[in-house]
Amino acid sequence: MTQTPHRLTAFGPDFPFSYDRWLEHSAGLGSVPPSAHGREVAIIGGGIAGLVAAYELMRLGLRPVVHEAERLGGRLRSEPFRVPGQEDSQVIAELGGMRFPRSSAAFFHYVDLLGLKTAPFPNPLTEAAGSTVIELGGRSWYARTLEDLPALFQEIAQAWDGALDSVLHLNALQEAMRRRDSAAVKRIWDELVPAWDDHSFYEFIASSAEFSRLSFRHREVFGQVGFGTGGWDSDFPNTMLEILRVAVCEFDDDQHLIRGGVEQVPRGIWTRPVDDAAHWRAGTSLADLHDGAPRGAVTRVSRAADGRFAVVDSSGEERRYDAVLATCQSWLLTTQVEVEEELLSQDLWMALDRTRYMQSAKTFVMVDRPFWRDLDPETGREAMSMTLTDRLTRGTYLFDDGPDLPGVICLSYSWMSDALKMLPHPVQRRVDLALDALSRIYPDVDIRSHVVGEPITVSWENDPYFLGAFKGALPGHYRYNERMYSHFVQRDLPEHERGMFLAGDDISFTPAWAEGAVQTALNAVWGIMAHFGGASPVENPGPGDVYDQLRPVRLPE
Repeated sequence: MTQTPHRLTAFGPDFPFSYDRWLEHSAGLGSVPPSAHGREVAIIGGGIAGLVAAYELMRLGLRPVVHEAERLGGRLRSEPFRVPGQEDSQVIAELGGMRFPRSSAAFFHYVDLLGLKTAPFPNPLTEAAGSTVIELGGRSWYARTLEDLPALFQEIAQAWDGALDSVLHLNALQEAMRRRDSAAVKRIWDELVPAWDDHSFYEFIASSAEFSRLSFRHREVFGQVGFGTGGWDSDFPNTMLEILRVAVCEFDDDQHLIRGGVEQVPRGIWTRPVDDAAHWRAGTSLADLHDGAPRGAVTRVSRAADGRFAVVDSSGEERRYDAVLATCQSWLLTTQVEVEEELLSQDLWMALDRTRYMQSAKTFVMVDRPFWRDLDPETGREAMSMTLTDRLTRGTYLFDDGPDLPGVICLSYSWMSDALKMLPHPVQRRVDLALDALSRIYPDVDIRSHVVGEPITVSWENDPYFLGAFKGALPGHYRYNERMYSHFVQRDLPEHERGMFLAGDDISFTPAWAEGAVQTALNAVWGIMAHFGGASPVENPGPGDVYDQLRPVRLPE
């Protein structure tokens, strides 16, 4: 599958398959026999994975039935601010995913299909941010580029780049991904998996030759400030493979936001009319198939006497389905949904149960205008900047659509133990804590005077239908991930374990990224298509057709 040079996309590295090319091929994804048209598939979860799968299954002529416990969109949630007298406010806070790397080719297939507009995300030291303030140990630095910062920061950046390439062959791996050279990607990556699965991110940093030449202070600052999007010390316990995937897929680079809110993507998929679907009349949408609203939360899944799946929802109604796709976070399959144990193997249950979720907290306020763009007449500096700090706020992001329009401040974006510090507090206390921290960095800026409307906050670990923000695999977890990811190819499974499929970013090798959710949804589409006796066209083979030659490496048990 060697191809001509191409822009870098998330082509692997664990499974180097071109999902974007599969989606865009004129022959389509495949077909199911006419006898399968209209047969129902239960989709548990109406996030991006569930809705992408439902959309493509509808195009195949099947009837997806989406069950959603709360609201469509999952962790692509855009929450409008409530402002007295402005009930139709279009100013939003992105509570879940908010920055999307252009290398996410499968995800952007749907963004482009819906005609949505994007803009560069205001990450630190980017043109979109304007300026950045790094404040550590009570000392601040103002910068527009890396070169504006002291040598310490440049030494860290050089050590990080050098360690990645010298130890992990990053440049060679990325070049193979650009060429869509599956064999080369597998050759490099399959050697890295057993070498690094048992090693943590911090261990990699501390033991690399590039960082070993530097001081502990360098490692400490690297954890606070990180690379690309901010501090990474919350990820230090994770397996190094998790971090390497982010680097090699350039998930931390060239990130964009979706103008008007990313929730438009799942909701747009839900309402988009389809004119090329098998079986369904032209103009049919997922919303049409559901009379406008998804069905309620699933509470039980079991195998019925007729061999189909008996699915009970929160209303107590039982429906029979020919296949089930679970896209909810894996812990919910034991805490919120009673799933008959025999539907999945014990090895797979172990993998699902051992999934480790990371905590995340965000607090937003709406402001009357982007006052941070005001320039100090003496210094020429902006009044306030995108801010990275070791204080409670950790990361503070600034969003605006123009000087005369309201703006949004993400006062605090924190992870793991820093997020848990916010967990017990109501929204106003979180705002006060964040403003107090920022007042120490910007003593001459009265942020509070610009705040309008009601603040918005989220702690994903406190939501019973999420229990965390996203997966963060620990050392030794690769085998679990491979079991979950590979499950969509079911031809060798015993009959009683066939027909229930899994998708979502926690099933993927790239948790926290919408691209992983979309790719696993497409895997499930292929698996369900095969389950109904269908197939992809010869000229456009699907992920299951090439799985044996491209599959993720298997480590010995």
